Order: sequence, then C-alpha cells, then structure tokens
Amino acid sequence: MISTLLLALRPVAAPAAILLAAALTIAAWPKLPASFVDLTLLGPYVVLLLGAAISVWFNRGRAFIALASLLVAYAVYKLVLQMAGDASFAARAVFTALAILVPANVLLALVFPERGVSQHHNYRWLILAAAEVLSVAWIASAGRSALSGTAWHAMLDHWLLRGPSMPIAGRLMFAAAFIAAVARAWPKSPSTELRPLDIGLAGALAAFFVACEWMSSPGVFATFMSAAGIVLLVSVLQESHRLAFRDELTGLPSRRALEERLRGLGPVYAIAMVDVDHFKQFNDTHGHDIGDQVLKLVATRLAGIEGGGTAYRYGGEEFTVLFPGRSLTEAIPQLEKLRRDIETYRMAVRKPDRPKDPETGTKLRATRAPDHTLSVTVSIGAAERSERDPVPALVIRSADEALYRAKRTGRNRLSR
Repeated sequence: MISTLLLALRPVAAPAAILLAAALTIAAWPKLPASFVDLTLLGPYVVLLLGAAISVWFNRGRAFIALASLLVAYAVYKLVLQMAGDASFAARAVFTALAILVPANVLLALVFPERGVSQHHNYRWLILAAAEVLSVAWIASAGRSALSGTAWHAMLDHWLLRGPSMPIAGRLMFAAAFIAAVARAWPKSPSTELRPLDIGLAGALAAFFVACEWMSSPGVFATFMSAAGIVLLVSVLQESHRLAFRDELTGLPSRRALEERLRGLGPVYAIAMVDVDHFKQFNDTHGHDIGDQVLKLVATRLAGIEGGGTAYRYGGEEFTVLFPGRSLTEAIPQLEKLRRDIETYRMAVRKPDRPKDPETGTKLRATRAPDHTLSVTVSIGAAERSERDPVPALVIRSADEALYRAKRTGRNRLSR
C-alpha cells in the first residue's frame, strides 16, 4: 500500500525538490560567491528559453504558453527596471500586469484542451500575446504621451491593483489558475496515474507566486522564476518519458518499457503472454468502444497481479507479465488466479448516453442497470529462462508457443 502511494506521488517529488532547492539557495544567499549570484540573476533567461524550446520540440502547448509567459514577463520587467528604475510608475505597471497576466494565460491554457504548439488556432494565441504586450506598453507609458494619458496612474492605486507585492487581482488570478491546475492533476480514481505536466504547472505557479511576493529582492525573484522554469522543463521531460513508456489506453507500461526491463534481468525469471479470447468478435459485435473497455478491464486486473509480477501491454489485445527473480513454479499460481479473476468478472456495457466524466458515470451506474453485461476470458502461455531458452527473446517465444497451445485446446486456460 505504501509503495503504491509513493509510486503514485512520484511526479510530485521533482517539483517539491526544486522548490526546496530554491528556498535553500535563498537561505544561503549571503554566503554565495559573487559569480554565482550573477549567474542566478541570469538563470531565468536560460532556463525559461530552454524550457520553451523543448516544449516546442515535444509539442507541449500548455507548457510552452506558461514558459513563454514567464520568459516575456521576466525579460520585460528587468528591462523596465534598467531603463526607469524600481520606483518608477512603469516598473509598477509592468509588475502588476505580469502578476495578473501570467496566471491568466496559464488558466486559459488549462481551460482549453491540449492541442500542442503547432495547431490550427495558433493565430489566436499570437493575437492574445501581441495584445497583452501592446496593452502593457501602453499602460507603462502613461503620462509620457498624449496617447496614453495619465488615467492609469489613478487606476493602479485601486485596492485590487495596489502593491507593494503581488496585488489582490494577481492573487485572485493565481488562486484560480492554481486551483484549476490542481483539479486537473488530481487523480479521478485511485488507479489513475498523476500526470507530471499537470503537477508541473501547479508547481510552477507556486514558484511564480513566491517570486512575486518577494519581487523587491532581486535574488529571490530571479531564483524562484528560475525554479518555475526548471519545474516546467523537468515536467515536460517526465511527461514525454511517460508517453513513450506507458500505454495511453490501458495505463500499463508499454512494449518499449518491457524491452528496457528485459535488458537488465538476472538469471532467474519467468514470462507470461496473455491474450484476450475472441477479441475480434467483441469488436465486430459490439464496436471498438466496447473493445477498448475490454482491454481496460483486463489491464486493470493485470496491474494488480501479485507475486512480484509486472504487467505490460505487448500490442493489440496481447499483454506480457514479467516475473523477475521468480521461477515458473512461483508464477503459475498468480497467473491462474489472474485468469479466474478475469473469468468471473461481469463487465457492464456502457450505454451510448453514458457521461464521459468518470465520477458522473459511476454515480449513474449505481442508480440504473446496464443494458447488458459481458464475460471476458484470457488465455495464458508461460515460460521461464532455461538452458534451452537462455535469453528473454527465446523465453517470450516459448511463452507465445504455450499461449497458442492454450488457444488450440479451448481457450480460457493456462499452458506452459
């Protein structure tokens, strides 16, 4: 139970460690050498630009919007400080704008579905970005030209926009964006895996909030802006790794993850190949949606296998269960139990009008009976490393041969 919880919370570990490292850096700030201090002040440019570039490379739209917003906000604010000074109206106007617009952009990115960086509606984000930059420039120049006027001086004295740290309007926008990020990251069920990028957006917002609260301290501001960028950069890399090594439909590790694991096996292991019986018939009779439900059902049972086994989606309706450090004799009882659990489970077929939201669907299922239920069975072939099969590829081949024997002799059985 504890190991499962720790595994589920693993995506939280990186943002938490980065924020802790930023806090420790600030605590040690007076003792840091001048060269490190200068590097820290330049850090946000490097980290945020690198993160934005990698987001484009991996086509992560939400991360790119957050990183680009942070980069532009930091660059413009530092430029205004150099040109007009921290006591100027321009500096106060730019800070107020970035405190509101950065979380607002993240909130918008969370509201709309992830479409990647290269998408049909890119022009809308470009128009929004241009409008934001021009609006901030217009407000910051208040009093310097007849076009901008002086009305913004009085406007920024409104209690919603008043400093000296993050204004109330910025805090409200931050709260809305942070709640939206946490809500998206929150698992919909105990078996749902936390997505690193959702966690990363929440962590980056937290770092941005700290940076704004201590904006009068250049070291704190730069360090936590860098921390926000590092959190997003790491989460993009983690998310890309997750997509590469985890099957999106079933949530199980993918075949690529299996191949990586096979390279590090010791001298004792067993491998089982699991195939859904009559899967093509399910698809032809009930449609591909029901076929996907069948695969998810089998994957859920496979994910809970005991005895040291780990399940992977091998491809199509076929799965692999790996037992590192276990003999075939030790693995057989667990595989037989798995087969019986799947056989006795009655799968409720979802009605066409069933809500897409899992929680709403679960409540609805408790109040009304399904159209009908289906019974699913699997055939299993198992083998272990031996002198005849000294490498994983040969063990998988033997397990496949055993699987075909189970199919030929009636299905819904285990063969070795």
